[in-house]
Amino acid sequence: MFIESRDFEQWMKRIMERFDRLENIFGKPEEKKKIITLDGERLYDNQDLLFLFHICKRTLQRYRTHGGLKSIKWEQKTYYKESDVKKFIDEQAERKKMKINWRS
Repeated sequence: MFIESRDFEQWMKRIMERFDRLENIFGKPEEKKKIITLDGERLYDNQDLLFLFHICKRTLQRYRTHGGLKSIKWEQKTYYKESDVKKFIDEQAERKKMKINWRS
């Protein structure tokens, strides 16, 4: 099946107009999310870290349980202080660095 260039452009224009209308109704996703802080320090939730680390929920749970990632429970939700996340990343990077040096 072949679509004329003009028809394709019209369809794309209509789709983009609908996206624009939806964006006006619901707002942009990044505008919806509030930044939560505790004592002036940003808190991340599970979804933030899943996206940041590109991992599944179970892996994040394993990091909390065995990997030294500190968390805070608040109103039945799990949060992570920014400083704890940075410390965890640094520790993991150091571990990887030590493994590489040990093998050499």
